[in-house]
Amino acid sequence: MSEFREARLNKAKILRSKGFNPYSENFKVTHTSKYLIEKFSYLKSGEEFDLNVSIAGRVLARRVMGKIAFFSISDQEGSIQLYLEKLIIDSDNKKLCFEDLKELVDIGDWIGVHGSIKKTNKGELSIKVLKWQMLSKSLQPLPDKWHGLTDIEKRYRQRYLDLIVNPLSKEVFKTRALCISLIRRWLDERNFLEIETPILQSEAGGAEARPFITHHNTLDIPLYLRIATELHLKRMVVGGFEKVYELGRIFRNEGISTKHNPEFTSVEIYQAFANYVDMMQLTEELISHVVQTTCKTLKINYQSEQINFEQPWEKISMKDSVKKVTGIDFDIFNGDFCKAKEALTKQNIQIPSKINTIGRLLNEIFEQKVESNLIQPTFIIDYPIEISPLARRHDKNKDFVQRFELFIAGREIANAFSELIDPLDQRERLEIQQSLRDAGDLEAHSIDEDFLQALEIGMPPTGGLGIGIDRLIMLITNSASIRDVIPFPLLKPEHS
Repeated sequence: MSEFREARLNKAKILRSKGFNPYSENFKVTHTSKYLIEKFSYLKSGEEFDLNVSIAGRVLARRVMGKIAFFSISDQEGSIQLYLEKLIIDSDNKKLCFEDLKELVDIGDWIGVHGSIKKTNKGELSIKVLKWQMLSKSLQPLPDKWHGLTDIEKRYRQRYLDLIVNPLSKEVFKTRALCISLIRRWLDERNFLEIETPILQSEAGGAEARPFITHHNTLDIPLYLRIATELHLKRMVVGGFEKVYELGRIFRNEGISTKHNPEFTSVEIYQAFANYVDMMQLTEELISHVVQTTCKTLKINYQSEQINFEQPWEKISMKDSVKKVTGIDFDIFNGDFCKAKEALTKQNIQIPSKINTIGRLLNEIFEQKVESNLIQPTFIIDYPIEISPLARRHDKNKDFVQRFELFIAGREIANAFSELIDPLDQRERLEIQQSLRDAGDLEAHSIDEDFLQALEIGMPPTGGLGIGIDRLIMLITNSASIRDVIPFPLLKPEHS
């Protein structure tokens, strides 16, 4: 046992010997630090206001000067100073005295105080404490307040410490909660119905991704954590719900990076009688609303780049974006994969061996050469059919589908289609996906017979959209890594 922990345990023991539990059952809070600072900032130095205040928080700083002490405590809304005077606190013999405060309260402890409002002679708004109470005795030290929590991995692994010593981290998660609330409210006000779809699924579909696999003991069957909510939400549309969404967790057994966490949050939205053009407008309006409400502007700074969310956003086809950035015109290849591959090889573009169609080749060069250049909000439209097995074909060009992805700051933020509602076309494309899966592509779709049966019952024309919540919040909070906006990102065990 460390000397530090032993000393604090001894202080807890002393509190008990005096008849006070160092781990209180409750405490009635009447005000927050933010409210008091905003309400009484007008007071002049040395002025007091007779208001009964009960407030609780964690002690982050303490200064004892003879018979007067100044503590700083932090609650969820911010921090405020406590003005503690021996004469006032010792006037109530039934409670803990000023000497107890000096000897038994440490940085990191949770305390509750009762008092009134006072602005000190130096102009610091404070609570003039009449009596105090230990709420929870801390047994471990906090990181040094001047240096903070500099170990990045420790910030993610021990998020509670990060939140205590880093006010900016706390603001990120407040903003995250606000963004999620705004999205739900915006959709609810437009008559979208929130549906809860299963996380455990017998078939993992709705995206090209490798699922996590588990096992149900009673049924003795393998189950998958969902990789998307798409196929079940489409079933709801088949059942007659015309506007549905789900905001929740998605699980993909993929790599970890500044843009990827295996467990992440998305919102998927489906609207009957709409297509991908309608979903582009919905995307612009929803995201602009969230940005404007949280940032109070549509022009924000993200990692030294100014992002302008003012509408309308740029729209460009995948083929034209590749031509614009690289000068390579895929139209001249006339669908000839070998000719296209040869042209790209001559430009020293690395082509993975698994790329075997011209559509996948187009997507590959887009990902390598174009994606990172898309800083301003940009809709990349009209994707190759090979990489879009759930999207409707273009009537005039069967090799491409009515699909867009939204890119901002060089990363995908949203993905949407005019949904494929032809059950025969859908079966044919899922069979192709199944053959790829059987050949070893673990991210390819499997055939979901129940979903195909639902399509045969009849699904109206529908537009579908998915937005990555974590990446959107990265933009709004100017966070460089997805781990900065997920409270508890997945990490390798510390001693593995």
